Parts: sequence; C-alpha cells; structure tokens
Amino acid sequence: MRRYLRAAVAAGLLAASSLVAVTLGGTASADTLICEQYGSTVIQNRYVVQNNRWGTTAQQCINVTSTGFEITTQNGSSPTNGAPTAYPSVFLGCHYTNCSPGTNLPMQVSQISSATSSINYRYVSGATYNASYDIWLDPSPKRDGVNQMEIMIWLNRQGSIQPIGSRVGNATIDGRNWEVWRGSNGSNNVISYLAPSAISGANLNLLAFINDTRNRGAITNSWYLTSIQAGFEPWQGGVGLAVTNFSAAVNGGGNNPPPTGNPTTPPPSGNSACAVRYTANSWNNGFTADVQITNTGSSTINGWTLAYSLPSGQQVTNSWNATVNQSGSSVTARNIGHNGTIAPGGSATFGYQGTLSGAYSSPTSFTLNGTPCR
Repeated sequence: MRRYLRAAVAAGLLAASSLVAVTLGGTASADTLICEQYGSTVIQNRYVVQNNRWGTTAQQCINVTSTGFEITTQNGSSPTNGAPTAYPSVFLGCHYTNCSPGTNLPMQVSQISSATSSINYRYVSGATYNASYDIWLDPSPKRDGVNQMEIMIWLNRQGSIQPIGSRVGNATIDGRNWEVWRGSNGSNNVISYLAPSAISGANLNLLAFINDTRNRGAITNSWYLTSIQAGFEPWQGGVGLAVTNFSAAVNGGGNNPPPTGNPTTPPPSGNSACAVRYTANSWNNGFTADVQITNTGSSTINGWTLAYSLPSGQQVTNSWNATVNQSGSSVTARNIGHNGTIAPGGSATFGYQGTLSGAYSSPTSFTLNGTPCR
C-alpha cells in the first residue's frame, strides 16, 4: 500500500479537555502519545515510530514505548476491497526523508551480508487488519518518495482482506511455508508473503525474502534496500494492536549470490540499440515474467512498445508497469506514464502473470518500436 510521510508541522494541541502530546521528532524516553497524522518519534536512539495515518481523516493515536507502540485510538473505517486507513509502524532506514539515527541504509543488495529482525506482536479480536512487515527497495539509493518495490510479510490477517494482486504460488522461507501474491498498487510493485496462520513472534531472515523476490525477477542485486518496517494496516477497528518488541540489523560487506530458479534469458551480443532481459517463474498451470528493457543506444527513447511472441499455451492475465495486450501468440507491451522515457544506458521494467498449458518456455526475440533487440 502507498504510505505517505508528510513534512511535520510543529504542533501541540488540546483535545476534549485533555492534553494530547504530539511528538514530531526527538527521542521517546517515557511513553509518548502521537495523534498527529504523520507524527513520529525515535526510540532506543535507533528506530523511528510513525503514526502514518494516510488513508483516513479520522483520528488515530499510538502510544510509543521504549520497545514499540500500541494503537490507542483508531476511528477510521475503510471498505475491505480498498486500501487500509493507515500504517502505524516502527522502522529502520529512510522513509520520505525521515531516516532513523545512524542508519546504514540505503544499502545495495549485492553488499548485504545479513539482514535480520526480531518482532513481537500483540493481536486483538473484532477488528479488520493485517500485521505487516514491509521491506522497501529501489533501483536508486532513495531517501524520499515512493520506492519501486515493496515486499510485504503478512504475519497475521483478520477479516475479509487479501494482499495486492493475485496468488502466484508458495515459497518456503525461514522454515515456514508462505503463500506468494504479486501485483501493483499503481505506484509500486508488491510481492506479499502471507502466513497461513497467525505468527505473534518471529526472528526473520529478511535477506531470504529479498533473495526470493530477486529470484522472481522483481529486483536485481544492483537495487538498494532503503527501509524495513513493522506495523499494522487497520481497515476497521484495531485499538489494542501493538508491536511490543522490534529490533533489526542490516550488515554490509556481503557478496550476495546470483538468482536461482528458472533461467534468465541473457542479452545476446550484437549492435542493436536495445537489450531485453526476460526472467520467468513457472508452476504447473501458471507463470510470471519480469521484463527489463535497456537502452543500449546513444539517444533517449521517448515512449516504447515492445513486441514479441509467447510460446503456445501461454496467456497473459494481468500486468504491472506496462499495458500488455495479447492476440493469439503476439504480445505488445506499451509503457505507462512514469516509465516511457529511457535514457542511454537506462532501463525500464514491467511484468505480468499468465496461465500455462503444457511445458514452459520463454520468448526468444523482441522488437522495440520496430527495432530488433539483442
């Protein structure tokens, strides 16, 4: 889901004849109540806790402790087929220019030797919410704005809600089985790992989730990890939900290995002005594909259409970061607004999900705006 952390404005407010503390920065020593929409504070001189009420105008308050936070007021309500009301959370790294003290993020994926986190949640009944651990990544070392890739680890969900997109399979990570969902919310791509039953406490190997996302072709080792966040997405209710403990660490000096799984189509040699890298993951009756277009020429590409043929038995069902149409075996993928310009040496990516009948194989030739790619 889209998260907005706006520039904070100094404020102290008196509400219903009781004093409400609004903390916009600094370090929380005693418990701190935050009711300001995008208010935040620092705990342990290491992590940032944010109210982040981005999806409703109704009041939400969190009580911040030395180890986490609890939702004390949540008056918003959103339909379960849409976005939640908020994402109150605690994080390490950078989120909309708000960086945790002394953070070493962003860090390039190839340089990460380990990324771990310990988390404990307290759940309540009678509310609609998920307990979501978010991992944000981007092709650039971004400290502001929307990142291109969001990994969501759903440790619990209550009510008729589901991850963004559609289910694309299962994965075994950290000794647990997870449903894997994939899609886009219109601003960024999302891969979600949904636990089949509630997990109230875990020691997470975050690098294992990052590597699985990379192996699905959604990112590369050149991307950057920008932040890791733990909290709740409430749709209805949620008072009493709490992160009772949070710790996280990302260590550099690594040499992250290349992806495994279905092989990537390598860019062949030649003097074409474009190169295409096609990475797929398939199962018995479906597949996903991530496509990277690189401008290998000396002129900027302004607007692009990639054309190719899918092998027999493959049918595109939904796509992200491009408008993808299929007629018979012929496929055309056209840019959307934000990725239509590709500078020399730059790349654009898109992906899609499809159904599969028979053995899987990848397309072998592509043309970009009528020009063959290598």
